[in-house]
Amino acid sequence: MKPTGKTARQKIIETFDSCEFAQLLGLKVAEADDTRVIVTMTPEGKASPNGVAHGGAVFSLADHAFGIAANMHGERQVALSATIQYISPASGPLKATAERVSGNELCSLYRVSVYTDDRLAAVFIGNGIKVP
Repeated sequence: MKPTGKTARQKIIETFDSCEFAQLLGLKVAEADDTRVIVTMTPEGKASPNGVAHGGAVFSLADHAFGIAANMHGERQVALSATIQYISPASGPLKATAERVSGNELCSLYRVSVYTDDRLAAVFIGNGIKVP
């Protein structure tokens, strides 16, 4: 049986928010509903030698948002593949918005837009596969 309602959603959010990697990077779910998940991260401690958020940190933020969104409907999924396009340097607070693009009984596709303030910094595409 698939979890439904606020209780199941909150449990998934708490599980992702409390994982070691989320704690290490300071990843926090800001919003989550049936259509999207928003995860935030501060840039402090994640700078590249150029003084902007490291690309790996930006990727990790997007991947985390994708993971939550892909698991939000009670079917456990893991990443099958992921790509990212960096559009502009991320120099302020970061926000990743994950939205489902399509899916079937086995796979799903999510688009994650990463913003620094109100400027688009990166676009991540994640393909999830359902696992038992």
